[in-house]
Amino acid sequence: MNLHEYQGKDILKSYGVAIQEGKVVHSATEALKAAKELNEETGTEWFVVKAQIHAGGRGKGKVKETGSHGVLIAKGVHELEDKVNGILGGHLVTAQTTAEGKKVNKVLIAEDAYAPDFDKTSEFYMSVLLNRETGRNIIMYSTEGGMNIEEVAEKTPHLIFKEEIDPKVGITRFQCRKIAFNLGLSGKSFKEMTKFVYSLYSAYEGCDASLFEINPVLRTCDDRILAVDSKVSLDDNSLFRHKEYAELRDLSEEDPTDVEADQAGLNFVNLDGNIGCMVNGAGLAMATMDIIKQSGGDPANFLDVGGTADADRVEKAFNIILKDSNVKGILVNIFGGIVRCDRVANGIVQAYKSIGNIPVPIIVRLQGTNAIEAKNIIDNSGLNVHSAVTLKDAADKVKELVN
Repeated sequence: MNLHEYQGKDILKSYGVAIQEGKVVHSATEALKAAKELNEETGTEWFVVKAQIHAGGRGKGKVKETGSHGVLIAKGVHELEDKVNGILGGHLVTAQTTAEGKKVNKVLIAEDAYAPDFDKTSEFYMSVLLNRETGRNIIMYSTEGGMNIEEVAEKTPHLIFKEEIDPKVGITRFQCRKIAFNLGLSGKSFKEMTKFVYSLYSAYEGCDASLFEINPVLRTCDDRILAVDSKVSLDDNSLFRHKEYAELRDLSEEDPTDVEADQAGLNFVNLDGNIGCMVNGAGLAMATMDIIKQSGGDPANFLDVGGTADADRVEKAFNIILKDSNVKGILVNIFGGIVRCDRVANGIVQAYKSIGNIPVPIIVRLQGTNAIEAKNIIDNSGLNVHSAVTLKDAADKVKELVN
């Protein structure tokens, strides 16, 4: 589950990480009030206006309707209203969004942490994530923080440092000092950075995150270390332990099809192909996608209906698959172990009739308990549904009916 910048910063602050202070608003009127409060709390006279969407590259991105960038500086309260109106309500297009962009429903009004002397500040990059090769968490960091970190990783990878954390020991103070030293810090900023790193890693572990990315981490002109941005992704499987974080989910930022599948209890991943898949079990799903490729097609999705493929569940799965206009056929591949194949076949027939006219052919392979009865139900349905027995048979029918 991805979080907005302001939500991630709230979590960081709760773990003792120093952040760039700010307030989220939904209108220009609220922005003026937030700016006044920030001025009283921090003394800032300039303000940063940041679009809050689930995508990176906001500073380089542009709002389609106004041409404004997703991150703007207001040099005083008198500029704030125009800056907010240039972003709020528009569709921000970045390197991580589609060409349509994402609608900006709220913006963050933050203090100008670079004042009063921009030239005496430094930007760093830092993230905490899992190294899947070793099964250990790592801290990635660089002296080259800011908007062009992707170019740094591509052109000068030697400037990217990694610190691996032993899960039996956890992060040590020595490692925190090592990171601060590699970033070229000394004095007050060195001490601030060691504390920052320790608190950041504590936040990552404490909220069961899969990613914490701070870009940039700012060394201010008075040697404070602040999280100026935050990109946070939480492990969905851990949310039962963190009810307060589960409430932070913003469904408007997610693909509506993914949301519908999640609410129906279906494991769904959208892909770019032309053959929809409906299976039970992740392993069988992978095998099904392989046979689609062998038939000359491309999988349009990964969809696992789980152990209960009844009519209602099958109908929801069909509706989700058919939302993709690229789908030219659907392959249903179910192993009847827990659930009988004849019940699945009846569910498919009922779902087909309930939906009405399905414009693409459906190939159904049901193996397991009562497989023969299930094949007879499909063959005698009179619908545009075709039965298959073996994996090769299913692949041949996909090739015949779709390709």
